[in-house]
Amino acid sequence: MNVLLDNLGEFGIRFLGTIELFVISSIASLVLGTLLAAMRVSPVPAMRIAATTYVTLLRNTPLTLLMFFFAFGFPRLEIVDLDYFTLAVIALSLYTAAFVCETIRAGISTVPPGQAEAARALGLGFGQSLGLVILPQAIRAVVPPLTSVQIALIKNTTVAAGFSVVEAGGIYSTLSERGYSTLGGLLWVALGFLVLITPMTLLQRSLERRWSASSGGTRVGAGAR
Repeated sequence: MNVLLDNLGEFGIRFLGTIELFVISSIASLVLGTLLAAMRVSPVPAMRIAATTYVTLLRNTPLTLLMFFFAFGFPRLEIVDLDYFTLAVIALSLYTAAFVCETIRAGISTVPPGQAEAARALGLGFGQSLGLVILPQAIRAVVPPLTSVQIALIKNTTVAAGFSVVEAGGIYSTLSERGYSTLGGLLWVALGFLVLITPMTLLQRSLERRWSASSGGTRVGAGAR
């Protein structure tokens, strides 16, 4: 308890950094991932190829390597001067967007093809069909696995600690300098991440149960008819 109570301010600052890093990266990755998913199911071959190449490349690139590039390689390009926090957000967003894309694309594939054909028959373009007809129906299949992707993202924020970003995973260095047990500090960090992740896990399970029951009821009703 002494490790936590004596360094409560440090824990608070670092977990706040973790939450900020997660929230910004989560929003950015959801936007980019949705755009990539739309490109992957687009009728334009060039867009499909570009999105597929991006997803294949990013999913097979270690996050540490990507973070290393943005922390040390990108500044050498002298394109724009960004702090380490912003560079970490970019790296996490680009990396997570590839997984978001595949999750949303899988959800889109669960929508019956007849829905898209009906939308085209009504004169809707690709963007309108996707946004107004297909994506709303894919939400039930997409949200639970997307929650898993976001849980992975919040754990991946610890990688940023190795690149001078203030977040919970890097508190061990501060504790070591102050003469406290780093093992005890990391146990408190693990407990903190458990507190952050548990509500997301409970939400995921709740949605899965609710939508499974709803789907089952729909099937029963359809069978009765």
